[in-house]
Amino acid sequence: MISGVLCVGNIVIDLLTYPVDDIQWGGTRWVESITQSLGGNGANTSSALGKLGVPVQLIGAIGDDPFGLAARHRLCDCGVETSLLQLLPSSTACTVALVRSDGTRAFLHHPGVSRIMWKDAIPLTPAPGTTWFHLGNPFSMTHIRPRSPHLLAEAHALGLKTSLDTAWDALGEWMTVLGPSLPHTDLLFLNEDEARMLTGTLEPALVCERLRSAGASDIVLKLGPRGCVVFHGPEQFHAPAYAVHAIDTTGAGDCFAGAFLAALQRGRTMAEAASFANAVGALNVQSIGGTSGLLTWDETLAWMSAPERQHLSAAI
Repeated sequence: MISGVLCVGNIVIDLLTYPVDDIQWGGTRWVESITQSLGGNGANTSSALGKLGVPVQLIGAIGDDPFGLAARHRLCDCGVETSLLQLLPSSTACTVALVRSDGTRAFLHHPGVSRIMWKDAIPLTPAPGTTWFHLGNPFSMTHIRPRSPHLLAEAHALGLKTSLDTAWDALGEWMTVLGPSLPHTDLLFLNEDEARMLTGTLEPALVCERLRSAGASDIVLKLGPRGCVVFHGPEQFHAPAYAVHAIDTTGAGDCFAGAFLAALQRGRTMAEAASFANAVGALNVQSIGGTSGLLTWDETLAWMSAPERQHLSAAI
C-alpha cells in the first residue's frame, strides 16, 4: 500500500496566453492560444501526486465562483481528496500568464481567497495511512505565511515527514519568513532564483551550507533545463535533465516536487526520485498549462525508458 501525503497550498486558475514575446500597448496582437488551466503550488503538487497514484489530501481554498468550481473538478479528476478545501465568498485566485515562445513566463496574479483563507485554525487531520506533510509556497498565503513553522512542527508532532517548496516572495521578506520553518523541514525544494534571494549565492554547495546553518536538512535545488542537485545527509549528487523542447514552464517546479514525493512514497531512493521528478518536469514543459503534461506512474516510467530518451549534459 502506498502511503499518503497531506498538502497545504494555494489553488489558482491560470489563464495562459501563448506566445507573447512583446507587448504593444494601444494595439492588438493575435496569439496561438489562450488556455484555462489549473495552477497554484498546492493544486499543481497535489495533482501530480494524485495522477501518479499517491493518496493525497489538499488543504486550500477556492471562491464561490465558476473558477472555484472548475478548480475543484480538476483536482478531483487527478485523484486529489478535496474535502478539506475552504469554500469562501470571494474570488478564486487567478493568474494571467504571458508565455514567451521560449517557454519563459511573466505573471499577473490576483490572490483572491489566498488573502483570507484559513484565518483561524488549520485542520491538520491526515487520513489513515498518511506519512508525509507538504507545504507549498507559504509566501502566497497571507494567514499561513507567519504560521508555517507551527504547521510544520505540528506535522512532525503527528509523526509525519515534512517538506516545503519555497516559491517566490512578492513581499521580499524571504528568510525572515522562511528561516523559522527550516528546522522543522525534512526536505526543502527551491529553484535558483529563490536560492539566490534566500542565501545570496547561486553556488549549490554554498546554498546548501547556508540553508543548513539555518536549520534545513535535505535540500533539492531545481536547476530547470540542467536538472537538479540533491543534498541528502552527507551526500551530494546531480541528476541531469531530459532533453525536450520546452513550450511552457508553468507549474513544472510544483509537479517536480509532487513527483519527487510520489517516488519517495513508493519506496524509491533519493537518486531515483530525482530522476523521476526530472522526467515529470520534462513532460510538463512540453505542453501549455501547469498540469496538462502529467502522465500516470507507469506511463512516466515508460516515457523514461524509451530508447530515444536522452539526458542533457550533466555539467552544472
